[in-house]
Amino acid sequence: MQPQTFVFFGQVGSGKGTQVDLLVNFLKKRDGRESVFISPGNEYRKLIDHGNYTGVLVKESVSRGNLQPDFLTDSLVANALISSLTAEKHLITDGYPRTIVQAKTFETMAKFFKREEVKIIYIKVGKEEAMKRNLLRGRHDDTKEGLEKRFEEYEKNVVPAMDYFKGKQGYEIYAINGEQSVEDVHKDIIQALGF
Repeated sequence: MQPQTFVFFGQVGSGKGTQVDLLVNFLKKRDGRESVFISPGNEYRKLIDHGNYTGVLVKESVSRGNLQPDFLTDSLVANALISSLTAEKHLITDGYPRTIVQAKTFETMAKFFKREEVKIIYIKVGKEEAMKRNLLRGRHDDTKEGLEKRFEEYEKNVVPAMDYFKGKQGYEIYAINGEQSVEDVHKDIIQALGF
């Protein structure tokens, strides 16, 4: 089986991270291949923890609930691909691409790395449920106002980024109901992917 490429979409609190972990484990058991997992969110948190100049600027921007600039997100993803991706490994992204600009860059990256087929997994969760889950999670950037801003950004930027791939050759979008138990969401993803 060819190494596969998966892109996870879903608003903050949709449970993407959990589903990514389950898919990574599923793939490892199924074909023994490693997966490269890229999440700009994690990369940004590392930058903030590092506390350098870029990290400080990112932290200010995150606390306002803003999306980070495309060039920075693209470069973090490109660096992760350059350092970790091989011809044999599966590739999974979560939280990327998040704008149409990033979607176009991702398309170029996918072509370069010979990823002919990209499976987009869209975990759908209503705003109310997402808000509830996020406030329970209690991350420092998960305030009601911050989340409101992120939901807005999601509608304005992220949904169009996903729609950019609709009907494109080599891209398939799978919409999954995210308002079920973790196990059922995972089951639906595996079923949708035809595994």
